[in-house]
Amino acid sequence: MNPAVPHADGVSIRVRGLRKTLGGQEVLKGIDFDVRRGEIFVIMGPSGCGKTVLLKHLIGLLTPDAGEIWIEGEPIHADGVLDRHRMAMVFQSGALLNSLTVGENVGLYLTEHRLKPPEEIARVVAEKLALVGLQDAADKMPGELSGGMKKRASIARALVSEPQLILYDEPTSELDPLMAVTVGEEILNLNRRMKVTSVVVTHDRDLAFGIGDRIALMSDGRILALGTPAEVRQTPHPLLREFLTASFQFQPAA
Repeated sequence: MNPAVPHADGVSIRVRGLRKTLGGQEVLKGIDFDVRRGEIFVIMGPSGCGKTVLLKHLIGLLTPDAGEIWIEGEPIHADGVLDRHRMAMVFQSGALLNSLTVGENVGLYLTEHRLKPPEEIARVVAEKLALVGLQDAADKMPGELSGGMKKRASIARALVSEPQLILYDEPTSELDPLMAVTVGEEILNLNRRMKVTSVVVTHDRDLAFGIGDRIALMSDGRILALGTPAEVRQTPHPLLREFLTASFQFQPAA
């Protein structure tokens, strides 16, 4: 792998030639894109197109068979890169620990690494919960929260590390339409207020076009279209046209 790449100003993540085979199946087939600093970049596509495998590469959980990823101009697998460029992950399920209170979940990173004294951790936790509208939830258990509240608590936990980059895995899955809108607005507001870079992986068309500055449409391990929401809506590729326009049409029995 090439150890260095010319780094354009304003680029947070650069992906070039990414390929990955799992279980004998080529899942990523040469992925190329840039994520600009401070934008909401959405990776969208149908189930099984390779979105989650791509996300695992972006957070360093998988190593590509070919190609490279750079974070702020540095190869992602170089020593210390993921520590120097703070990243946070918001998991699809929320991934809260049921044995801890919401406040303890949010402050777990600081507590486990002993980064701050308890009183300072409590202050940070209260601040991050307030940012996502959960200021009264610190003493609740995860089981007392609705699905949308769990997602927002997971976002608060990600914010504790003061990340430069936040990655979201299907943040509106399993939510009703109204709560999905609330979570989408939360992502948008946090991105603008905190000036972070956000990468959102989703198959939710409304979310993608509602919050994305740019959208990469994936199909069968490839990116078939990339651009602003308006540009992507005009893509002529038949597979993507089908994905973008699919709707349920009930035909009652005669």
